[in-house]
Amino acid sequence: MKINISIEARMTSSRLPGKVLMPICNIKALELMYKRIKNNKYSNDIIIATTTNKEDDEIINWCKENNISFFRGSEKNVYQRVLNTHKHYKSDIIIELTGDCPLLDPKLIDEAVEVYLNNNYQYVSNSLEMTYPIGMAVQVYSLNTLESISKNRELEYQDMEHVTPYLYTSGKYKIFNIKAPKELTMPDLSVTLDTKEDFIVIENVCKHFNNINFSLLDIINFAKSNPKKVSLNQNIHRKGLE
Repeated sequence: MKINISIEARMTSSRLPGKVLMPICNIKALELMYKRIKNNKYSNDIIIATTTNKEDDEIINWCKENNISFFRGSEKNVYQRVLNTHKHYKSDIIIELTGDCPLLDPKLIDEAVEVYLNNNYQYVSNSLEMTYPIGMAVQVYSLNTLESISKNRELEYQDMEHVTPYLYTSGKYKIFNIKAPKELTMPDLSVTLDTKEDFIVIENVCKHFNNINFSLLDIINFAKSNPKKVSLNQNIHRKGLE
């Protein structure tokens, strides 16, 4: 059984163009994310799922320089991009991530995969109900489950933009949401990379530690001790599934 991670990443973000390759404490955001999550226990490969746009050649060059797997697909139809990525790499189980989560704790990936493998769920996530900080989202499901969305119906705009909403809104799939334990519950904290304010918050976190492998608990403890350094982005409206 092949378990692969895909990270959706592109340079043409409307709010913060080029954000995935912005340097955070002297390391590119996407590289920071990659190096952190490769410490997960279950994935066979980590694939950057980017677009065919010329602007994303820079992402491809970075992947090639670092011997990182990649796939290029549609910018607008993210569903098809993710689907084709995992067909190409012959994935059985998909761990879907987005490139705006540079501080994602790999232990959350392990947790989601273990819940998926040890139960009979078709879709497992930790972000259907927000208990973890924003920027810690993980989704796990099979390639067959992803394919079933387009096999059984016409794709809608929300499918193409967000990939999986049909899985957790249709009532046709067995789904599970992981809630954060008390010590990791902090849904008002945001360490996603979407705006200039987010960038400053993430840099503030990274500068506090001597290495890049700090845990989510470390981040939360830092946030509690340094509220002013993580509050700059608290009033940012987050785009998402309406």
